[in-house]
Amino acid sequence: MDGNDPLASAYAAFEAAVRLAGAMTGHLAEAVAVGDRVDVAALDARQVDAYDLAVLLSRLQAARSILGFAERRPKPLHRAWARAFVAEIVTDLTAALVHRAADWEIDVDEVLAELCDAETTSFVRAALSPEEWARMAAWLVESPSLDYGLDGEHEHIRKEFRRFADTAVAPVAERVHKHDDLIPKEIIESVSELGCFGLSIPERFGGLQPDDNADNLGMVVVTEELSRGSLGVAGSLITRPEILSKALLKGGTDEQREHWLPQLASGETLCAVAVTEPDFGSDVAGLKVSATPTAGGWLLNGQKTWCTFGGYADILMVLARSDADLSKGHRGLSIFLADKPRFEGHAFEHTQEGGGKITGRAIDTLGYRGMHSFDVWFEDYFVPDAQVLGGLGGIGKGFYYQMEGFAGGRLQTAARACGVMQAALDKAIAYASERKVFGQPIASYQLSAWKLARMGMMLQTARQFTYDCAALLDGHKGQVEASMVKLWASRIAEWVTREAMQLHGGMGYAEEYDVSRYFVDARVFSIFEGAEEVLALRVVARQVLQRWLDERKALS
Repeated sequence: MDGNDPLASAYAAFEAAVRLAGAMTGHLAEAVAVGDRVDVAALDARQVDAYDLAVLLSRLQAARSILGFAERRPKPLHRAWARAFVAEIVTDLTAALVHRAADWEIDVDEVLAELCDAETTSFVRAALSPEEWARMAAWLVESPSLDYGLDGEHEHIRKEFRRFADTAVAPVAERVHKHDDLIPKEIIESVSELGCFGLSIPERFGGLQPDDNADNLGMVVVTEELSRGSLGVAGSLITRPEILSKALLKGGTDEQREHWLPQLASGETLCAVAVTEPDFGSDVAGLKVSATPTAGGWLLNGQKTWCTFGGYADILMVLARSDADLSKGHRGLSIFLADKPRFEGHAFEHTQEGGGKITGRAIDTLGYRGMHSFDVWFEDYFVPDAQVLGGLGGIGKGFYYQMEGFAGGRLQTAARACGVMQAALDKAIAYASERKVFGQPIASYQLSAWKLARMGMMLQTARQFTYDCAALLDGHKGQVEASMVKLWASRIAEWVTREAMQLHGGMGYAEEYDVSRYFVDARVFSIFEGAEEVLALRVVARQVLQRWLDERKALS
């Protein structure tokens, strides 16, 4: 450790990495700019670089969070995790730039001076030594109940929902997964009674959100604990009302807010989100499901896919093309609130009095079972004018309303990833501590210790990054950071759950052990709420590069 401040070298190395990342950002921004705007075609010509930069910047934001956490909660394990996380970034960034510095218009001598000086090299060697990982693992195994860093109120919320997840959710999780059952009604009713559907809805509309200030952290904490119990049974139940309520608060009329938000908050009305289409996933500008004006409303036609909970939901938040001119792109999209009866099976069909029809078929999935994701077809399905989000003034603004909801949804996805990772880490620590191989507990082996310690580091880093993003969204900031944390947490959730399986050996591959479910559930995080590649390229990289260009213009 370093003198009187164990984090001093970590901060110095972190700032060096930030400086180089800033130079990389400036170079790429200039390379893909046409005038003062990011040109999509030019960005696509540098996709690999843009992807790498988006991941790097996301990791640096995560590093900022874990360093701050280690300062606030200065325990040896927290400091060691912060040091190791920064050291890994320095190691990877050095490898990426030493042979490609010229491609980023950075002098290789600058890279060596920033990242390979004697102090930084010594720091990295110490922070990533096998002995240091072994110490981290020993601390973790000795005290596996992690410090979340929450205040008293949110810690109380966490413990209450952990009890609920342990007693009500976890016991049914494996049955629902194995048989691809629908979430038990008693779970939905209990989640409703606990107020979970109203976590992002202001108190004046019957929710739990204070009217005078936002509290995204409460939503995050609840989501994390429910996901720890089961992603498919409970962890995603509140995502869809989160998205729709944020969209309503952003663009809904007064009448729509008064009508829909209390119903969503109470759980009286359950909702699903219908955005993705077979040929258009994260590229929403190309959506083709049409909304054609008719007397008193609109007729929806076309197919949506990956409409999670679409069967049991009472209302679908449908992003559809209200302007037939495809050249309008996202400016031709509007949001329609299409109501339908509840269905419990894997398929449904409903015909309106006027002849409009909606049908759905559940998609067989590797994991993330319980809510069921549907292909949905609309045939002249009628939606009244009163259920166009924002009224007639909301026509053409659906993309913007959706993005408001999806920022919260992406933050919530990071929380879900943290919950699944926590469940995997809990099982891995318990199994590795008890199971003996060649006469020793698995946890005592050097490689196992590295796995356990690194799993804990990745989880705690993602968690603190998620909490920091929640605070930013409370202040109506952090849209890019919410995408970054979703990108980062989704990527590492696969590694953490994979290693939890690996530590179980053959038992990890058996369905009777929960870790196999965690692994297949974690795979979905990098796909939904914005596929990893599109999120990195068209959201994180594009927005960061545009911000750099805007700042340069303001200074000129």
